[in-house]
Amino acid sequence: MQHLSKSQFKPKALEIMRAIEQGGESLVITDHGKPVLELKAYISNDIDPIERLKGSVVEFLDPLEPISDDDWESAN
Repeated sequence: MQHLSKSQFKPKALEIMRAIEQGGESLVITDHGKPVLELKAYISNDIDPIERLKGSVVEFLDPLEPISDDDWESAN
């Protein structure tokens, strides 16, 4: 992730935004050396939920086998 001061960003803002839009890498904008903003490409969440889950199944051994209460993991 690159860092750039506000004064360096201002004159090249459109050029920098186009580069981020095309390349996808984010940019941290600083003020007196402290990070104040992060500029990154927008990623739409309008993707079909099924498409979002594609490739997320790690293991699928026996889909027809019954599941007991002990087989569930809880976040608590």
